[in-house]
Amino acid sequence: MKDEYDLDNAKRGAVASSKGKTRITIMLDDAVIEAARERAENAGTGYQTVINNILRQALISQEVHDLAPAPKKKAKTLQVINNGISHSEVEALEQQLIAVAGELNRVLGTPKPGRQKPKPTL
Repeated sequence: MKDEYDLDNAKRGAVASSKGKTRITIMLDDAVIEAARERAENAGTGYQTVINNILRQALISQEVHDLAPAPKKKAKTLQVINNGISHSEVEALEQQLIAVAGELNRVLGTPKPGRQKPKPTL
């Protein structure tokens, strides 16, 4: 080890490149996180990578997964921030997110609300 290091050209932040990735904050069910961590441990990768791969696979290959689009609902006109996103693009993204949530429920075996199996009585 050196006694001194030249840090004049050093940069703060993550060592790994985040090119093509965006950091977000998202709330997920505890069961989703636990299932993703379990899969990640078995695969020898990170749980965020597992979640990213499942979301990418569901979004890109909707036909393969036979994801039915959610029924159209009438909504008030959205006030979209002036960043170039149209109302139809927002609706399309909403439909994709609903489909991804359904796929996550299917893959992780999470029962849908109201369709839970009755608990056996002892």
